[in-house]
Amino acid sequence: MAWAVLFAAALLEVVWALALKQPHPGWVALGVVVALVSLGMLSFALRELPVGGAYAVWVGLGTVGVAVVGILVFAEPAGPLRLFFLALILAGVIGLNLPARPAKPVRGTDAESVSRAGG
Repeated sequence: MAWAVLFAAALLEVVWALALKQPHPGWVALGVVVALVSLGMLSFALRELPVGGAYAVWVGLGTVGVAVVGILVFAEPAGPLRLFFLALILAGVIGLNLPARPAKPVRGTDAESVSRAGG
């Protein structure tokens, strides 16, 4: 559930950024409201998800989404380097959410070593 809320919040990131681009004050007001809703959804998702990975998804997907809409709708440039760096953002988001291998305990700090030492 938390992941679904987080992905929806990332989609709202795209909506509010695009609303702020519009010249009409009504769109700007809508953008501010949607931004607050998106932030609230992020807050909800963070109750169950690790902050580093979840925030990376929220910001990263929002960034890539806005850039892609800019390319497709507003005819912003889509050169190879720009697309490469958008792919790097996605790779970073994925990388930050890969399961980490547990760190090996430092010698003498695990429970067995402490009990053997009489502690």
